[in-house]
This record gives sequence, structure tokens and C-alpha cells, in this order.
Amino acid sequence: MNPARSLLFSLTFALAAGPLVAAEPPAYTSDGTPKPAQAVPDALDLPTALSFALDNNFTIRQAKERIRQQEGVVLEVRAAQIPNISASGLYQRDKVEIGPTGEDRYWSFNVTARQTLYAGGGVTASVRSQQLTLAAAVLTLQSFINDALLDVRTRFYTVLVDRERIKVQEQNVELLRRQLQDVKNRYEAGTVSNFEVLRSEVALANAQPALITARNDYRLAIEELRKTLGFVTATEPNVTKIPEFVGTLEFVPVSFELKSALATARERRPDLQRLRKLETAAEEGVLARRAGYQPNLALFGAYDWKMTPGSNSFSGSRDGWTVGLSTTWNVFDGRATAGRVAQARSLLEQARLSTAEAQLSVDVEARRALSTLQQATELAEASKKVVEQAEESLRLANARFSAGSATQLDVLTSQVDLTTARLNQLQAYYSYNVAVASVRRALGLSDELKPGA
Repeated sequence: MNPARSLLFSLTFALAAGPLVAAEPPAYTSDGTPKPAQAVPDALDLPTALSFALDNNFTIRQAKERIRQQEGVVLEVRAAQIPNISASGLYQRDKVEIGPTGEDRYWSFNVTARQTLYAGGGVTASVRSQQLTLAAAVLTLQSFINDALLDVRTRFYTVLVDRERIKVQEQNVELLRRQLQDVKNRYEAGTVSNFEVLRSEVALANAQPALITARNDYRLAIEELRKTLGFVTATEPNVTKIPEFVGTLEFVPVSFELKSALATARERRPDLQRLRKLETAAEEGVLARRAGYQPNLALFGAYDWKMTPGSNSFSGSRDGWTVGLSTTWNVFDGRATAGRVAQARSLLEQARLSTAEAQLSVDVEARRALSTLQQATELAEASKKVVEQAEESLRLANARFSAGSATQLDVLTSQVDLTTARLNQLQAYYSYNVAVASVRRALGLSDELKPGA
């Protein structure tokens, strides 16, 4: 197995932890029949979602096919390095008057083998160039995998945060409903006016749209995750089934040192490695084009069977070997080779410029990812304290309202503040987890496919 193919297998199979469900088009058994699609799972966690995406994400699958395409190109170019054997045959029947040997039948058969001995280094350079292009295609697959898994993580985190937003809005509605009931009891006791009841009813009604929106956002987030996973449901029970999403948005601070992070990005980013491979392939392309200045030398051998003149049957034939050397040399081709060399050198310079530009982009992307992570860390840390303060503020407002030293507006304001603080904390934790995953992707670090990742 060639190194590029080995790298492909080690990359895909080392990361994959096993399929979750069957995707469309379905996989096939050994006898060619489609495998039945599995049902939507009862529970889905992040590692399982990441593993499933490796086998079913459509972008990853297309990248794998491009590798197979490039493997075919390598095989095609390598054909010039090994002997080529061809066979030809002829059988014809004519009127005797026009037969080529004065007979009404003629036949011949030939087998020829040809091996290129020297081509100015062009064949070897072309093979090396295509092998480097194949290695670049494998790195493209790795880059697509990193991007796809980041997308899966982001979509999964979106599902989790939208699920938690529903809980926050439901808690808000429940607190407002209890507040309304408490005000109604006070109104019946004659301690508050009808205005206080009306205000509580309006506050409860105003909380309903936010809850409805949160539920819709959750449904849409699930669909976006399904698209990213490449999971297609076709059977009726699976169309409406929604798994239980296992996981929570945690805040576990991590840090990256800028200098080492930039060095890691320049070394590990697969898209940057890919451009370096293509740059080296372009250098081999220059050597391949320069081979046009050199002569070509080939060894050939053939064996012929021909009808013997005067014989009108297959039993009468002549046969024998032919062995020799052939050479061609374009002493002057109108400067066509010079033009091809100039094009190859230009492609090489373009590849070098692309690599330099990509390295600058990688540096900027890594710096921006680290800056975003710093912001997300600070927001997450601040949100924890705000929620604690908002909970205490609401507790005090309810106590003062019960004692008659605070108005209902104070209680409603504290409730709104608590809901806002909880939503801000959810958003901060979501942004932090996405920022960590984005930093790892910006540095070229593979996703962590392990429990709790």
C-alpha cells in the first residue's frame, strides 16, 4: 500500500468510532442488496455524533472520492514506468483476384512489449508530482474533516443551548404564573388593586412569545445538526422521532500561549501542509517539462504470426521475434518545450505565493481565534457572578413585596433581570465552548473523539 493510501486509511479509521445510523444512499451488503436503515437513536451524545459524521458527512465523502480520483491519476502516470504490452490481429477474406497474397484469406497476429529506458527524467518527475498531489488530496480530506467536525460540534452545542433556553423560558413563565396567582390572592384579600393583577397578566402574556420562539429554535437546530451529520431519515417512525441529546455546556477554562500557538498552526494546519505539497509538486512539474529537451530511448520486442504465402489455412504460418531500440529527439520543436517550461515555472511561483499568503492567513486566523477565546472566557466568568446576584435580587424583591415594602414592579423587574442573566450565561458558555473548538481547528489540532469531549 502506498504512503498516501496508508495515511488516508489511518486518518479515517483511527478517528471513526463506528457508525450511528445508515445514511442515504444506504450501504450495501456483499451480495449487492441495500442494508436496512437503522432507527433514530433514543439518545445522542457528542462523541457519537462526531463519529457518525466521519462516515456520513457529504463533504467528507466527496473528499474521499477525490482521493480515489487522484489515485487513478497516479496509476495512469506510473504506466510509463513499466512495460506496456499490446496485441493486434487481422483476418480478412477477399476475392482471389484482389487478395494481398494471391489467396482469398489473409491473417496475422502480433504481440509487442515496449519499455521506456530514458525520457530525460520526465516520467519520474511526473510520477513524483502526482504522488505529491495525492498526498495533498489526503491533507485536503483532513482539512475537510476538521471543518466538518467543528461544524458538528457547533451545531450540537446549538442544540444544547437552545434546549436550555427553553428551560429558562419555562422557568420564567412558571415564576410569572405563580406571581400572577399570588397577586390574585392578594387582590381577593383586598391588599392590592386590580391594576396589579392586570400588570401580572400582561407580564405572563409577554413571556409566551419568547418560549414559543425558543422551542422553534430548538427544532431548527436539530435539523441543522441532522444536515451536518449527513443523516437522512426515510421511514415513517423516524421522521418525527427526536433523540435525547446527552450533554451540557460546561465552562472549564483553558489557555493557549500565542507564540507556541502560532508555531503549532504553521506546522499542523492541513491546508497549509497541502499547499507546501503542491509547491513541491510544481517543482517536479518544472523538471517534467524540461525533459522535453532530452531524447527518449525505449526498448521494444515483438512476436509475429503471419500466414505463409501460398497457404490458405491457419495451419500454414510464419512466426518470429523482433527486438530493438528506438529513440526520438525533438531537435527543434518551435520552442514549444520552452513555452511549457515557462508555464511550469510560473505555476511554481504561483504555488509559492499561495503558500506565503496562506501562512499569513493562518497566523491571522489563529490570532483572531485566540482573541475570541479570551473574550468568551471573560464573559463566561462574568456571567456566573451575575446569575448569583440576580437570583439574590429576586429573592429579596419577593421578600420585600410580601412585607409590603416593595412594589410588584420591583418583583417583575428582578424576574426579568434573572431571566436575562440566565440567558446571557447560556450564551456565554455556548460561545466559550465554540471558541475552544475554533482555536483547536485554527491550530490544526484534530478533534478529540472521546467521552466527555
